[in-house]
Amino acid sequence: MRANSASFSTTAATRTTSVTLKALGLDSYNLGVFNGKWGGNGDVVETVNPATGEVLGAVQQANAKDLNDTLEQAQKAGRMWREVPAPKRGEVVRQMRNALFEKIEPLGKLVALEMGKILPEGIGEVQEYIDIADYAVGLSRMLNGKVIPSERPGHTMMEVWNPLGVVGVISAFNFPVAVYGWNSAISLVCGNAVVWKGAPSTSLTSVAVTKILAQVLETNGLPGALCSLAAGGADIGQAIATDKRVDVVSFTGSTNVGRKVALSVQERFGKSIMELGGNNAIIVHNDADIDLAVRSVLFAAVGTAGQRCTTTRRLFLHEDIHDTFIDRLTKAYGQIKIGNPLEPGILCGPLHTKAAVQAYKQGIEDVKAQGGNILYGGNVLQNLVGNFVEPTITSIAHDAPVVHREIFAPILHTIKYASIDDAVQWNNEVGQGLSSSLFTTNPEKMFNWIGPSGSDCGIVNVNIPTNGAEIGGAFGGEKETGGGRESGSTAWQQYMRRQTCTINYSGMLPLAQGIKFE
Repeated sequence: MRANSASFSTTAATRTTSVTLKALGLDSYNLGVFNGKWGGNGDVVETVNPATGEVLGAVQQANAKDLNDTLEQAQKAGRMWREVPAPKRGEVVRQMRNALFEKIEPLGKLVALEMGKILPEGIGEVQEYIDIADYAVGLSRMLNGKVIPSERPGHTMMEVWNPLGVVGVISAFNFPVAVYGWNSAISLVCGNAVVWKGAPSTSLTSVAVTKILAQVLETNGLPGALCSLAAGGADIGQAIATDKRVDVVSFTGSTNVGRKVALSVQERFGKSIMELGGNNAIIVHNDADIDLAVRSVLFAAVGTAGQRCTTTRRLFLHEDIHDTFIDRLTKAYGQIKIGNPLEPGILCGPLHTKAAVQAYKQGIEDVKAQGGNILYGGNVLQNLVGNFVEPTITSIAHDAPVVHREIFAPILHTIKYASIDDAVQWNNEVGQGLSSSLFTTNPEKMFNWIGPSGSDCGIVNVNIPTNGAEIGGAFGGEKETGGGRESGSTAWQQYMRRQTCTINYSGMLPLAQGIKFE
């Protein structure tokens, strides 16, 4: 591990922030409510660069009245938008895609400044929104239903999909652009209006993205409320969850908070898409390509400073290769450059908040208290300004309570196994079920792993890391991960109303199942 303290210059950081904000139409103070016009009457929240402690800017959050007004405008806009043909809706999303691409550099830099991920990851996150917009444009011509054979003569039965109305998106700090993008791009081509509440600590990013989309809507003569924003805290999120005007709520965050949101939505019989915690594992079998596996584990465990929902947190190593693998992995960890996310060559930036640093410290203490050992790292980097910690490797029992708890920090628990069946069982024994990966060159083990007795996760990989999912597949997990699916495949169907329609053109009234009612 190499900490780079020389890269921190207060003057340079301030200049970078100023240039970035200006390029995105932001200032030191910004309104955080948009429903066709900008406003906000809630608290003013400052966002902070987690690498330097520098205040980046302030955003006026929404209060209850702001949210009510925004939902009214979103409903109104949605009623108009649902009548626009889907391919024409796709054309508007295509223009949004182009507008995002024009701002990819400053927007990616803002993500790095405000969230703390390294600049290539920040730019990559904006690219992910661009990619899902491309996908949505094509999807706008493929929102296909079905023609179903009817058992009654002179009848046609069809399955059709129609817009729901208003989609509420509650997103988390760790992907302040992409998660909203997944939901917004797909929701819009499906004919819905979108109301967004991002994380308060990344409010500047929420405002910047909304400004880009609002300009496209204005250019096309469309109501800005189609892409509404209500920046705020837990009170605004809870209000979105309980409001019947929000037809589906997409929530990304912790399992504990997600459980409360899901119950609130279900109580009013609304729809929800839950993207919650992950406690993801990689299994490296004794026939694996070790070079490939070491590189994959390094990226999956350390990328975004361990703050992805798909971060690898558990590593099961076959006993034949365990010692060799640990030796190579610790040497690789020793080459990780930690520091300012905007600096070239940095691989690990800061944790997002001081609270995350405390969670990291508690996790290290729990490992030691529960019989584990620290093989690498385990320290807060006091010599660096900001929320920096050492990426950490532990050795501990598979069933230790700390192993079963998701800690949103770069802590990797390693466990030795003798039987692949044990490793698969240990992969499945945690409450979460998001992502998993097996490294092997044996086809039988590959197909068993993705089969009915293999991984119980929503994402099941072979010879690639647990993170870095492509937008073409449905993203989401099982069990305490919430069961929701976003992005590709048939995830679009969650944003629409399925209707079974029967048309009688016979002039007769035959009943199904041969029933006679005369």
